[in-house]
Amino acid sequence: MHLSLAQVYEFGGYRLDIRERLLLRDHTPISLTPKAFDILRILVQGRGHLITKEELLQQVWPDTTVEESNLTRNIFTLRRVLGDDQEAAQYIETVPKLGYRFISPVRLAAEGVSPRPARAIAAFSRARPTLVYLLALGGVIALLAGYGGWRYLHRRPPIPAGRIMLVVLPFQNLTGDPSQDFFSDGFTEEMITELSRMQPERLAVIARTSAMRYRNPGKAVDEIGKELGVQYVLEGSVRRAGQRVRISAQLIQVRDQTHLWAESYERDLSDVLALQQEVSHAIGREIEVKLSPEQGSRRAPPRAVDPQAYEDYLQGRYFWNKRTREGFERAIQYFEQAIARDGGAPQFYAGLADAYALMGSLPDTAIPRAQAMEKARAAAQKALAMDDSMAEAHTSLAFVEMHYDWNWPVAEKEFLRALELNPGYATAHHWYAYYLIAMDRKEESLREIRRAQELDPLSLIITRDVGDMLYLSRRYDEAIEQCRQTLERDPDFFLAHMLLGAAYLQTQRYPEMLKELQLATGGSHGQPWAVGALGAGEAAWHHDREAARIVAELQRLDGQGEDETHSIAVVYSAWGKADQAFVWLDRAYARRNGSMILLKVDPVFDPLRKDPRFSDLLRRMNLN
Repeated sequence: MHLSLAQVYEFGGYRLDIRERLLLRDHTPISLTPKAFDILRILVQGRGHLITKEELLQQVWPDTTVEESNLTRNIFTLRRVLGDDQEAAQYIETVPKLGYRFISPVRLAAEGVSPRPARAIAAFSRARPTLVYLLALGGVIALLAGYGGWRYLHRRPPIPAGRIMLVVLPFQNLTGDPSQDFFSDGFTEEMITELSRMQPERLAVIARTSAMRYRNPGKAVDEIGKELGVQYVLEGSVRRAGQRVRISAQLIQVRDQTHLWAESYERDLSDVLALQQEVSHAIGREIEVKLSPEQGSRRAPPRAVDPQAYEDYLQGRYFWNKRTREGFERAIQYFEQAIARDGGAPQFYAGLADAYALMGSLPDTAIPRAQAMEKARAAAQKALAMDDSMAEAHTSLAFVEMHYDWNWPVAEKEFLRALELNPGYATAHHWYAYYLIAMDRKEESLREIRRAQELDPLSLIITRDVGDMLYLSRRYDEAIEQCRQTLERDPDFFLAHMLLGAAYLQTQRYPEMLKELQLATGGSHGQPWAVGALGAGEAAWHHDREAARIVAELQRLDGQGEDETHSIAVVYSAWGKADQAFVWLDRAYARRNGSMILLKVDPVFDPLRKDPRFSDLLRRMNLN
C-alpha cells in the first residue's frame, strides 16, 4: 500500500486518524490545533525522511506568508503533547537548520504493517533474489561469531544510548583561603555551562543549585547518583597561585564507580576559557558526546581574557547566586568592573543582564524598575551581538520582554531560542513555565517546570514553583502536597509557607492559612510580598482591623519608593473591595509591576473577574 493512502497510523501508544482528524492515546482524544495536526500528519506520513521547514510552511500555510516561529511553536506543542524530549527524541527529531524527521516506528492500523515509501517497497522486490544468498552468508557469519566473537562482545560495556545525565560536583578550593571560594565555585558553574552546551540532545547536566549542595565531601558517588538520577560524576579541584591556575579533574561512572578519566592542567589565568573547553571536550570523548558541525560553527572560539576581569566576573556570579538585593548590587559592580577591564567577553554582558533583570523584579529595587530593565535588555543584546549562541542572554532578554514589556510573542520567541540552543538550561525552563501559565497554558507550564526540576532536582525554589503552577492551575490539593514536600527539605523556606497559605485560603481552611502566612511573614522578616499575602488572608477571614493595618503599612512603603501596588490590590480583592482593588491595579499597570503578568490566572483576583474593568485591564495587557 502506498504511504499516502493510509488513513490510520499507530506509533508508541498513539493512534492518528487522518480522515477523522483525531489523535488518541488509550482511546482518549488529545486536543490539537488544526495546524499542529497537519504538521503531525505530514511528519508521520513521511516517517524516516527529512521534511524541510520550507515544505512544512508551504503545506500547512499554503496561501499565507508566516514567520518560521509559527512552525517552531507548533513543533514545541507537538513534543509536549507526545511527551517527547528534544534532547532524546522518540518521535520528532530536529535536523539543524533544515527541518524535522519523524523517527518512531509507525504501523498502519488497517493492514498491521509498518508503512514505507513506494520506492522502498520496489527496491525490496528487486533485491529478493540476492536476499537468499545474504541469508546463507548470515548463517556462516553467525557460526564465526559464536566461535570468535565472544571476546568482542565482552569488552567494556558501551556508553548507554539515549540521553546521558551528568553532575559536576563543586571543585574543591585547595588554596586554603576561604576568600577564594568564589573562584572554585565560579569555575564549577562555568564547567556546568560549558558541558551543557556541548550536545544538549545527548547530554544533560545537573544545574548549579543542585550541584552546589554537595560542596562538602561525605556522600558516596553511588548515593549522589541515586539522589540526582545521573550516570556520571565529574569532580575536581582548583589551586590558584598568582596568575597561574592548576585544575585537576576526574570522571566517574556511577554504576560501578569506575574512574574513566583523570587529568591535571596548569595554565595562565588568561587562558581559563580555553581550559574549560579543553576539559569539556576530553569528557565528551569519554562519554561519546561531541559538538555537531552546526554547534561548533555557531560557537565563538575561546579567547584570552584579562585575568582580573575574569576574577571580577566570577565574583559577580558568586554574588548574583545569593539572589538578594544586596547580592544583585554587588554583582552589578563586579560585572561592570569586568567589562571595563575587558569588553570583549560576551559572558560578562550576559552576567550583567541577569543581575539587572532580577534586580528589576524586586519591589524595593535600588534603582527605578524601568532603568534596571532597560539596562538588562541592553546588556543581553550586547552579549548576543557578540555570540548569538548564548542561551543565558536569550533567557534574560525573554525575562525582560515578559516581565516588563509584556511583549508576549517576542518573549516566547526568545525562550524557545534559548531552549533550542541549550535544552539543559534549567533557568530557561523555569522562567518559560511562568510565561506559559501567564498565557493560561496550564499543562504546558507544568511540563516545563517539571523539566526544570529534573535538571535541578535539589533547587528549593523550583520545587516550590512546581506547587505554584499547580496552585495557578487551581489544583489546590496537589499544590498543598507539593508545598509540604518542599518544607520537609527546608522548614524555614518562607516562600513555601506563603504559597501553602494561599492554597489554604482558596480552600477556605482559614486557621491553617493564617498559621502559614504568619510563618511566611516572620520567616521573610516582613518582606512586603509575604505581608501582602497575610493581609489578603486576614481580609478573606473578615479580620477587618488587621487587614486595614496591613494595607496602611503597605501604602506607607509604597510612598517611600517601593512598588507595593500589586500587594495592596491583592488585599483589597480578597477583602471584596473592588473599587479600591482596581485603583491599585491601575497603578500597578502604570508602573509595569512584574507580578501583573499572572493577572489572568491568579485565583486571588477571582472576585473581580466579572467586572468589565477587569476585562479592560486584560485587554490593555494583551492578555485577553
